[in-house]
Amino acid sequence: MSYAVKEMFLTLQGEGRQAGRRAVFVRMAGCNLWSGREEDRATAQCRFCDTDFVGLDGDGGGRFRDADALASAARALWGDASGERPYVVVTGGEPLLQLDPPLIDAFHAAGFELAVESNGTIAAPPGIDWLCISPKAGTDVVQRAGDELKLVWPQPGIDPAALEAWDFSHHLVQPMDGANRQAAEDAAVALVMERPRWRLTLQNHKALGLR
Repeated sequence: MSYAVKEMFLTLQGEGRQAGRRAVFVRMAGCNLWSGREEDRATAQCRFCDTDFVGLDGDGGGRFRDADALASAARALWGDASGERPYVVVTGGEPLLQLDPPLIDAFHAAGFELAVESNGTIAAPPGIDWLCISPKAGTDVVQRAGDELKLVWPQPGIDPAALEAWDFSHHLVQPMDGANRQAAEDAAVALVMERPRWRLTLQNHKALGLR
């Protein structure tokens, strides 16, 4: 199958347990919780997305004819840097609409450690090296196990205590970006202080002016 990619670029991972790590980001086009059009935001299942995942027109974006072509393009972005296994983050939109076993195999064949950031409404295929799930209130999260659970907070309709029963190695809370940023930061800190299973994560790439 071919793959629709909004953008692909080399940067640092800005948030979560892998923050600060050199990474190739592959942003897949499309999402199952929002069309990406502003006129549809108010009725979407996810209303706070801050990412443009519509189309194929971003840097490094396009339609890749097969898994090997996409993995090769990502490997070229990594370049000749040595001393650590190349690291690729497949995100979106919702990457599990497109990420399939052939693409997982192609990334591994290109030498990558593979991370995926998903909303959890689609079951993840085997072979992902680092799986981050970010649940959205009111959605049916079927992927309740992985490496990292990242809760954007506050979200009415989600009980953090209930999420602690899900099978993740790390439970992270991230303040919701937007006009009420300070209130969100205060709420996230309060959650960690009340429930120490959770750790605070911030969007360091935004503070640094990175993508």
